[in-house]
Amino acid sequence: MESSPDKGKKRRRGIYLLPNLFTTATLFSGFYAILAAMNNRFEQAAVAIFVAMLMDGLDGRVARMTNTQTEFGAEYDSLADMVAFGLAPALVMYLWALTGLGKFGWIAAFVYTASTALRLARFNTQIGVADKRYFQGLPSPSAAAIIAGAVWLGVDYGMSGESLSWAAAILTLLTGLLMVSNFRYNSFKEIDFHGKVPFIVIVAVTLSFAIVLTHPPSVLFALFLIYAVSGPVLTLTQLRSRRAERSNLSDEK
Repeated sequence: MESSPDKGKKRRRGIYLLPNLFTTATLFSGFYAILAAMNNRFEQAAVAIFVAMLMDGLDGRVARMTNTQTEFGAEYDSLADMVAFGLAPALVMYLWALTGLGKFGWIAAFVYTASTALRLARFNTQIGVADKRYFQGLPSPSAAAIIAGAVWLGVDYGMSGESLSWAAAILTLLTGLLMVSNFRYNSFKEIDFHGKVPFIVIVAVTLSFAIVLTHPPSVLFALFLIYAVSGPVLTLTQLRSRRAERSNLSDEK
């Protein structure tokens, strides 16, 4: 997940091994996804992107837990994210479903890739300024999960990418545009993973893992697709509530 230390904290110089190993694993997973797609192993390519998401989620947490945050690590993380969540999903989707569309196919893939770069650049410039409770635009790992999940789901059901080319192109374009949109997405950073929780929470987490394992392609694709839709819904809901508050204030006056 896209993360960085607070702006007020001075990052240490030098390179720490442990967090950068996870970042390297993210980079390798994205690289492997591209190689697998070039060899028509699209299921392995999709799984590799999800592995990259897992590794990306761990590197920042490991750096914060071990107090090994550095400027190098932050820059390396962004570059690895660009490969794993920008280039890899776009190329995997292009090779699976978009090659038959000609120019429109590679334009859709490029728009997604460029949107990822812009999303990461905007995120890096907003560190310490933006509200930590929300992301502005769909996070790039979630966007990659939608693309990889769609490919994995199609392969799992034996669907041909060519038969879904237009749907895949529209999905790729929309996902890319959501990354550079102003829609707000819940970051879930307010959740305290170190504090105590009721026993029912552990049961719910266990059931969630069980549900995912019943059929990972469809469950993961559905979860991240719902998350992508939640951004516009959350933003519109907040705008309506603000307008309602303003109208109430004007009526009181």
